[in-house]
Amino acid sequence: MPKTILKKYPVIDYIAIAFGSALMAIGIGVFLVDAKVVPGGVSGLAMAIHYLTGGTFPVGTTIWILNIPLFLWGMKELGKQFGLRTFVGFSLSSFFIDFFRGDIPGFRYLRLQDSATLHDLFKNDFLFVILIGAVLIGVGLGIIFKFKGTTAGSDIVAAIMQKHFGFKPGQSIMIIDFCVIAIAGFIIDIKNLSPEKPALSLTLYAFFLLFVSSWLIDVIIEGFDYARAVNIISDKHEEISQAIMDELGRGVTAVHTKGVYSKTERDMLYIVVSLKEISKLVDIIKEIDPTAFVIVNNVHEVLGDGFRRRI
Repeated sequence: MPKTILKKYPVIDYIAIAFGSALMAIGIGVFLVDAKVVPGGVSGLAMAIHYLTGGTFPVGTTIWILNIPLFLWGMKELGKQFGLRTFVGFSLSSFFIDFFRGDIPGFRYLRLQDSATLHDLFKNDFLFVILIGAVLIGVGLGIIFKFKGTTAGSDIVAAIMQKHFGFKPGQSIMIIDFCVIAIAGFIIDIKNLSPEKPALSLTLYAFFLLFVSSWLIDVIIEGFDYARAVNIISDKHEEISQAIMDELGRGVTAVHTKGVYSKTERDMLYIVVSLKEISKLVDIIKEIDPTAFVIVNNVHEVLGDGFRRRI
């Protein structure tokens, strides 16, 4: 969807944030809470409190309560960066978690986590349950982030730590998630909440969940690599460039270069090709000049003739 449309109609952003929040909520509320596998961050801390109090505090409501002071802190420290979209993001995800779990008055009948399908999966294919939860969280958060929303929580803490202490956001979030998962594992162990599976096993599942969901967030935001950028340094650059244009139908850019050590001046070729063309390109280069120096880089997006545009 063109970015101009998204800017002109911001309501589309909020619809996407709501959809992403619903997916994330299903992943947490339906698949993970009863599995006793914690995703980290404020969601994981809320689940730990839920376990510690014997289910007295609904997970979604607890997430919302914990996020309010963090949201206000973020507004004070970081300004409008954490504004309406952040509030909408964590409020909707909190609401949907309690909604799908049947913890909201008037919707007690829902309780999707009590379905026969979930019970069968919990009993016979526990890893698949965790994988589905990870996919839903990763895709949901990826959509929220892609449409300029956040779910507050550890994102705000990480941003503040970067501002005041110079920590990289990724490092901060990793430390926070590790601590939350460890705390939840300790609570599950001391209260013997999962006699079928040791607390350490559930903790390892939690780290697996964290890895899969984080990878999917990056995929949703940046997309799969779908092209390669290639730099070619060869004395036979003219022959190679002509062969590329003739056999692949791709344009080639020649950049004049000079070797610092050898003092040799030559043209370096630069070309972007699709994944399915890369092997043919390498064959062309090897056939003309087996000693050519070739650098291949991943490309997330190409704007121009011959390539599809990212949404």
